[in-house]
Amino acid sequence: MLSDPWFYAAAIPSVLLVGLSKGGLGGAMALLGVPLMSLVVPPVQAAAILLPILIVMDMVGLWSWRHHNDRMTLKIMLPGAMVGIGIAWMTAAFVTDAMIKLLVGVVALIFALDYARRAWQLRGGAPSGERPHNRVKGAFWGTVSGFTSFISHAGGPPYQVYALALRQEPRTYVGTSVRFFAVVNAVKVVPYLALGQFDASNLQASLVLLPLAPIATLAGAAIVRRIRAERFYPFMYGMVFLAALKLIWDGLGGLLA
Repeated sequence: MLSDPWFYAAAIPSVLLVGLSKGGLGGAMALLGVPLMSLVVPPVQAAAILLPILIVMDMVGLWSWRHHNDRMTLKIMLPGAMVGIGIAWMTAAFVTDAMIKLLVGVVALIFALDYARRAWQLRGGAPSGERPHNRVKGAFWGTVSGFTSFISHAGGPPYQVYALALRQEPRTYVGTSVRFFAVVNAVKVVPYLALGQFDASNLQASLVLLPLAPIATLAGAAIVRRIRAERFYPFMYGMVFLAALKLIWDGLGGLLA
């Protein structure tokens, strides 16, 4: 694998896209990581190769956004995420990637279209001002995010369904999401090991690609720091829309194959 030029042709863009997303540019880029790498290696292997790289990106992101955080979001969503990871671990043999992608994609699409409808009605883009938390919704979407993150590193859209609706200041939103997924990815290591998804070959591939992780993550963070809120939210919802289309496409393709 490490001597195959086609592996690098797919893996390098995958890591760069995921890194930009980790820096704060939205989940649609990250969703392309596993599918793009899956062009040259099996999807499960692609996910296993990316997980150590994701953890390094999380560390860079935590440093980049160390001053921005909303503890209440984490307090509400992280316990649900742990439950979601546990459910995914126990049902890994029964739930297919295609089923999860289709479900999450439909929900994310409805979410993005509803935002577009409200923005059109207001004619002024995203409404200003933060909105209050909802513990039930936060726990639910945290659980879904943990579940889908374990299955295919696709926890972004469920997280965004809840967190974007809070309309936090962009830096607060990104800093909080970085912390959320840093915890989620760290916890995923244990069940991934238990399922035998790490071996010497995959870890070697992760190590070779690792230098790209901080570069891409810092680039994404630098871009987000220069985006104003009235541009940030339309952009982010646009990324959710693209992510939804990608998930639906992959889900239907998997179910119909």
